[in-house]
Amino acid sequence: MLVWFLSLLLLAFVPLIFLIPWAMQRGLDFKSPDFLRVFAELATTDKMAILLQVISLLPSHLLTFALVWALVTRFGKYPFLRTIGWEWPDRVWPWLSVGLGVVLFGVAVAITKLIGADKPTQLEQIINSSAASRYAIAFLAVFTAPFVEEFVYRGVLFSALQKLAGSVLAGCVTLGLFTLIHVPQYWPNIGVLAAVGLLSVALTIVRAKTGTLLPCIVIHFVFNGIQSVLLLFEPYFSTPPAVPDPLPSLVVLLRVGLF
Repeated sequence: MLVWFLSLLLLAFVPLIFLIPWAMQRGLDFKSPDFLRVFAELATTDKMAILLQVISLLPSHLLTFALVWALVTRFGKYPFLRTIGWEWPDRVWPWLSVGLGVVLFGVAVAITKLIGADKPTQLEQIINSSAASRYAIAFLAVFTAPFVEEFVYRGVLFSALQKLAGSVLAGCVTLGLFTLIHVPQYWPNIGVLAAVGLLSVALTIVRAKTGTLLPCIVIHFVFNGIQSVLLLFEPYFSTPPAVPDPLPSLVVLLRVGLF
């Protein structure tokens, strides 16, 4: 739980390291009485500020990985991959994991069509703010998010809770926390949140049944990969809408790219 909490703190404070120098370059006065209002407006409307917050996810992910490594290996006393569960249950699981990733994405699309996903989300506003933000989100969603999220949620959190309270309670807590952190970026689209919940349920079941983490990472990787490819090609088939109202808070920007 401490690793999970610290990972959220990293997502909250690392962006400030990127934003504050940019704010100073733009001439913001830290001594001004309305500095917080102006700073928040810059962070949520300026294209470069939004991009910097997206880019800041990379060092946040790397630092989170360092936390996971420290806990799992007890600072190098145990091998990381073997301890975290980086192995296949049997030979069929590499292909089965890829297939499950594709199937889950198809089911997720069906759920969003059935329940509805036409309301603009905070993540869509960020994606449409600039091409650079779109590319950065696609990169992070494929090459860092599946690994870091699975290490934290089904690698560290689920396995620890499973030993303490059993698989059912561990699965419920993991599902709840994983879905909860995605609410800001996908609200108010209930259909998308339901799809995220479905993905979490499937990944947690796979983790509980196989006793390993690698299948979950591959499923998550394939799921995000399909979504990111579609995201990159979307501008060539449709005109992205302009960014609507300014984003309400920095918290929304801290979870982008973590599909």
